[in-house]
Amino acid sequence: MIQPKNARRVRPNMPHYGVMPDEVSAMLTWDWVDRQMQAARNYWVSSVCGDGRPHSVPVWGAWVGGCLYFGTDKNSVKARNIARDNRVVAHLESGDDTVIFEGRAVQAQVSDEQLKTISDRYVEKYKLEPQLEDSGSLILRLLPRRVMAWLERNYPATATYWLFDV
Repeated sequence: MIQPKNARRVRPNMPHYGVMPDEVSAMLTWDWVDRQMQAARNYWVSSVCGDGRPHSVPVWGAWVGGCLYFGTDKNSVKARNIARDNRVVAHLESGDDTVIFEGRAVQAQVSDEQLKTISDRYVEKYKLEPQLEDSGSLILRLLPRRVMAWLERNYPATATYWLFDV
């Protein structure tokens, strides 16, 4: 089973939703999260504007080596928000097969080999060559603090969190 080195899997304590911390038999695995992130076409990223308003947009991205990478124009609202406060929430489109990341978006420091892998993943998914090296673009990497996942059809039994060392 794949498991992030800097994370521990825990059962959330939410008895008001029927999630009991000692009922662990149906918890999800990181392998499941990895497959969902790999298969996803779009990822929703939410940031906070300077006046406190939330800003949520779908982005194209690449799940590579257990990390989410996505690009944006340096002058976009999302980029300006992240430059000011890099705390973000990112999630998949499905509310039935749920994966939610809370963490920070940081400018990715990638080698030429990693950049090629990310670019290849974009071409595979979107059939377009990304402009990741464009001087007006940023490549961002999501550093998770907490990941929440569950299957709606088997909730609350599958409710699982991963807490990351930051």
